[in-house]
Amino acid sequence: MNKDFWKSGHTPTLLSAFLYFDIAFMVWVMLGPLGVQIAASLDLSPAQKGLMVATPVLAGAVLRIVMGVLVDHLKPKRAGLIGQVIVMGALAWAWLAGIHSYREVLVLGLLLGFAGASFAVALPLASRWYPPQHQGTALGIAGAGNSGTVFAALFAPGLAVAFGWSNVFGIALIPVGVAFLVYVVFAKDAPDCPAAKSLAQYLGVLKDRDAWWFMFFYFVTFGGFVGLASSLTIYFNDQYGLSPVHAGYFTAACVFAGSLVRPLGGLTADRIGGIRTLLGVYAVTALLLVIVSFGTPSTGLALAGFMATMATLGFGNGAVFQLVPQRFRKEIGVMTGMVGMAGGVGGFYLAASLGYVKGMTGDYQLGLLVFAGLAVVALLGLNLVKRRWRTTWGAAAIAGAKV
Repeated sequence: MNKDFWKSGHTPTLLSAFLYFDIAFMVWVMLGPLGVQIAASLDLSPAQKGLMVATPVLAGAVLRIVMGVLVDHLKPKRAGLIGQVIVMGALAWAWLAGIHSYREVLVLGLLLGFAGASFAVALPLASRWYPPQHQGTALGIAGAGNSGTVFAALFAPGLAVAFGWSNVFGIALIPVGVAFLVYVVFAKDAPDCPAAKSLAQYLGVLKDRDAWWFMFFYFVTFGGFVGLASSLTIYFNDQYGLSPVHAGYFTAACVFAGSLVRPLGGLTADRIGGIRTLLGVYAVTALLLVIVSFGTPSTGLALAGFMATMATLGFGNGAVFQLVPQRFRKEIGVMTGMVGMAGGVGGFYLAASLGYVKGMTGDYQLGLLVFAGLAVVALLGLNLVKRRWRTTWGAAAIAGAKV
C-alpha cells in the first residue's frame, strides 16, 4: 500500500464504509455467539440451533440482491441509511419486547439479515472511488469490516452472562448508533455513479457465465468464513465442553485471523493476480477442512486448525473482489449483490448443514468434509476458466490490473 493508493480515492468514505460494514457484521452474526445461551433458554435441538444461526446468514444473502438494486437506484449512501435504520429497529424490538420463542428468534434473524446485506452497500460505496489497479486494496480494506464478527464472538457471550442475553441486543445499539452517525457525516457517493438499470438489465447479468463462476467462488470463500463464524461457538461448546464465554473467545480468535488477512488477500491479488491467489486458497482450504474434520484431542490444536482455515478463507475473500470489479465494472452494484448473496447462501448452507449433521450423526465431520469437496470443485473450476479470463477481459491492455 503506497501514497498513490491514498491519493487515488476518498479516504473518509473508505473508512466510513469499513466502520459501517464492521459494526453491521457484528450484529449480523450475534445469534451465533449467543447461540449456546439462547438454545438453553428456549430448549432448542441441534438442528434448531443450526437453523437459528443460519437464518440471518440466508436472510442477508437474499437481501443483498435487494440492497444491490437500491444501491444502483438510490446510490450507495442512501441505501445504507435505510438498511441501518431497519437494523436499529430490530435490535430495539428484541431488547424491549424480548425474545420468547423459537419463532421469534427466527424473525429476529430475518431482520438482522439487513445487517448482512451491508456488504452490497459498503463495497460499491468504496469501489466507485478507486481505479482498477487499486480495487483489490480498496475492497480489501472495506471488506475487512467482516472483522466485526470478532467483536460479537468476543463480547456477546460475556455480556449475556453479566446482563442476560436479551439485553445484549440493547447494548449493541450503542456501536450501531455511532457507526450510523459516522456514516451520515463522512460517507460520500462517488461522482461517477452509473445510471440506474432496469430489472431486465439486472437479470441480464446472469446470462454471463462469469457471473455464475464468481458467485460459486465466493460461495466457498465467504460462505466458509461466515458459516464457521456463526457455528464455532456452538461447535467448541459441543465438542470440547467449553463454556459459552470461552467458546466465544476461541471463535473470536478464528474470526480475527480470517478478517485480518482479507486486505492482504486483496493486496496480494493486486500484485500477483487474483487467479493465482485463489488457486492457492482453494487448495489449502480443502486440505485444512479435511484435517479439522477429524477433530483433535486438544482444544489448542483444534483452535490452530480453525484459525488457519479461517485465515485462508479470509484471504480468498479479498482475492475474489480483486477480480469482480475488473470484469463487471459497470455492473458492480448488482454484481456485488449477486456475489454477496451467493456467499451468504454458502454460509447458510454450512451453518445449517453442520447442525443437521450433528443431530443425525452426533458429529460434525461429514458437514466439514462436504464443504472441503466444494473447495476442490472451485479449484477445478478456476483452472477451467483461467486461460479464457487472462486472454479476454483480463488482458493487461484491457484490465489495467493483474488478473
